[in-house]
Amino acid sequence: MRGSTLEELINRTNEKYLENGLALIQKIPTPITPIKIDKEHRHITLAYFEQKSTVDYIGAVQGIPICFDAKECAVDTFALQNIHEHQVRFMEQFEKQGGIAFFLIYYTKRDIFYYLPYEMLRYFWNRAKNGGRKSFRYEELNPDYVIPKKSGVAVPYLEVVKKDLEDRE
Repeated sequence: MRGSTLEELINRTNEKYLENGLALIQKIPTPITPIKIDKEHRHITLAYFEQKSTVDYIGAVQGIPICFDAKECAVDTFALQNIHEHQVRFMEQFEKQGGIAFFLIYYTKRDIFYYLPYEMLRYFWNRAKNGGRKSFRYEELNPDYVIPKKSGVAVPYLEVVKKDLEDRE
């Protein structure tokens, strides 16, 4: 990723989408409770996370609500322990309301961004719940959901959101 974090790349992408009138996507801040505050310098020196956050990003694309979480994966096997039950529940409820939920996974070794639709995650999640593998392999993924590289946009995921929508029809 050439020195940028995944979050920075997604934030830059979302700014570009906003500038071009394509989408309004916001990063959801993780709620914290400060414990110690350095009053002189006015900053928090110790805090804890208040609650489990649901997803990293939420917003709308051309009138369609979307939410997603971003994850990095250094190997070809993605451990489902990186995803939490409350996130899966939130995404399920989000989709029931007519929204689109997905994970953006950056496979660092391959330098590939992957769009994992909620439905596909649900399949892997249920498989694990029913005693199957507690992970999924890159080879199991649908190659149509690899996010194509495109100049000018760091993580051009909107094209794959469009494909996901078409596949649902």
